[in-house]
Amino acid sequence: MNRHAAREKAMQILFQLDMNDKPPEQAMSDHPESLEMDDYLKDLVEGVAGQKDVVDQTIAEHLEKWSMDRVASVEKTILRIAVYEIKFREDIPQNVAINEAVELANLYGDEKSGKFVNGVLSKIAA
Repeated sequence: MNRHAAREKAMQILFQLDMNDKPPEQAMSDHPESLEMDDYLKDLVEGVAGQKDVVDQTIAEHLEKWSMDRVASVEKTILRIAVYEIKFREDIPQNVAINEAVELANLYGDEKSGKFVNGVLSKIAA
């Protein structure tokens, strides 16, 4: 599985975690494609779940006129993955993490999601 596909599956699993408050292992096993999980996908899911407080604090500090409670779950999940990659994965260039997050936001969010995600992540990366 390539990293783009891993990010997309991680977004789906982490979204489920956010909605259902399950442990990461259970959320991963609930997905039939978990049988094909590679190390990068597991790292994203477990890393974002394990560093959620740090990641959420980073996002909250860079929101303008927004609170974490107001951010839609799709965008919040995408931001969490990208911030995790920016802060904790040295092998992922910041621009790659941002571009991938914007692509996911455009695919799964509404018409303004990509711009919102790009704006928040650009502030974090600066």
